[in-house]
Amino acid sequence: MISAFFIFNQKGEVLISRLYRTDFKRSIADVFRIQVVSNSDVRSPIITLGSTSFFHVRINNLYVVAVTKNNANAALVFEFCYRFINIAKSYFGKIDEESVKNNFVLIYELIDEISDFGYPQNSEIDTLKSYITTESVVSSAIAAEESSKITTQATGATSWRRGDVKYKKNEAFVDVVETVNLSMSAKGTVLRADVDGHIQMRAYLSGTPECKFGLNDKLVIDKGDRGISDAVELDDCRFHQCVRLHDFDATRTISFIPPDGEFELMRYRSTSNVKLPLRIIPSVTEIGTSQVAYTVTVKANFNNKLSATNVVLRIPTPLNTTTVECKVATGKAKYVPAENVIVWKIPRIQGGSECTFTGTASLTITTTRQVWARPPIDVDFQVLMFTASGLIVRFLKVFEKSNYQSVKWVRYLTKASGTYQIRF
Repeated sequence: MISAFFIFNQKGEVLISRLYRTDFKRSIADVFRIQVVSNSDVRSPIITLGSTSFFHVRINNLYVVAVTKNNANAALVFEFCYRFINIAKSYFGKIDEESVKNNFVLIYELIDEISDFGYPQNSEIDTLKSYITTESVVSSAIAAEESSKITTQATGATSWRRGDVKYKKNEAFVDVVETVNLSMSAKGTVLRADVDGHIQMRAYLSGTPECKFGLNDKLVIDKGDRGISDAVELDDCRFHQCVRLHDFDATRTISFIPPDGEFELMRYRSTSNVKLPLRIIPSVTEIGTSQVAYTVTVKANFNNKLSATNVVLRIPTPLNTTTVECKVATGKAKYVPAENVIVWKIPRIQGGSECTFTGTASLTITTTRQVWARPPIDVDFQVLMFTASGLIVRFLKVFEKSNYQSVKWVRYLTKASGTYQIRF
């Protein structure tokens, strides 16, 4: 698949290099530095020069680069790069130039383990941490016993889980986290509304349990309970490798043997019947050339037992704004000249309630009047126990040969951060 793997800093200096095959020399790094790092016009993550293809991912001013001469599967190469980034984060936290230099020995160990002759191998973090460790060396007797367990795990049917896991209290925590993307026109028409969601799971279960997971997926509801009206249509489902895909295709049930600890079970998108948790009603009037009057109302479109927290509205102002007089009954609002925005922070909004901001921006008179572009209002928020897509976990069942009782917890969170925009 890949012939070489590099990590460059933003100056184009090579921090990590590994040549897996003989069809490249170390000097291939100079080609990437000249053609990509030094060229500010390059935006594509894939650059092909002759028969050589460079795949790169940027993270914190670093370039993670895979090089190949074969007609490689691009999605697989990028998955390998992102998997390496996740593994590195799990070992030493933030991945930047300093952390790469401080942990270069560990990084070489990792890339040699997760790739053999350029082909991806075992990249399960739990398995890697059991034999590539940054802790002290254990005694030889314990090491021999542990190595046999590691071999069984790495080569077994479930490489992501050991069979001898034991807990006094068996628990499973499920977090359904959704990010709402909204673009609304000045007339109140929804131009774009969709949801990016993922299901995060923490499994503290003994033995090798079999889990079955059920959602109010539209295909399941259509096949069975036709009286239920809250079915959700899911797009682009992506699963952790522990999920049995043939079961999902056949019966739409998610069955799996979970890894021990925290992992991402699945990702999905929803583009139909999106429930917008907050409705923003802006009224912005330009009074001559010296003032702009604002009236912005926020309405909470969810159950009054729920509440939105950490609500932040960024309301744009013209570039020639000098001062802004703000009036709010809830929260705090202030003008930030460096960003040309009014920042209105509301700690909590109860469901069914509304809050209003009124303000007047004073403008300096300019010799040449420029038309104000009116950027959209940005809204950030979090709503617990609410899903914009309407997704609900119908059941989570745990089966294990010892028939122990397990406790399951489900939590929902809908949020927006720079993706919820209203034009005016």
